[in-house]
Amino acid sequence: MARRCDFTGIGVMAGNNVSHANNRTRRRFLPNLQEASLFSDALNKSVQVRLSTSAIRTVEKRGGIDAFLLSTATDKLGTKARTLKRQIQKAVAGKAA
Repeated sequence: MARRCDFTGIGVMAGNNVSHANNRTRRRFLPNLQEASLFSDALNKSVQVRLSTSAIRTVEKRGGIDAFLLSTATDKLGTKARTLKRQIQKAVAGKAA
């Protein structure tokens, strides 16, 4: 399973541990990923996603998963988020018609 956020695309970064003697050893910075269950009003169901904690906070700030996906540009989203966005757009268009 990839260590990558489904919505923001945040992944593993690399850097150095720097000792007091200024010795440098390579290390990895892992993102803080959580399994989250978010409820979509448009789809009327709960969606399981693997998000970083910062993405969870952003989704809550923007007013839920529907508002977050509809207000974010498609090229900035991950693959799972793009499919969810298409499903939500179809559901919203179906309710409006």
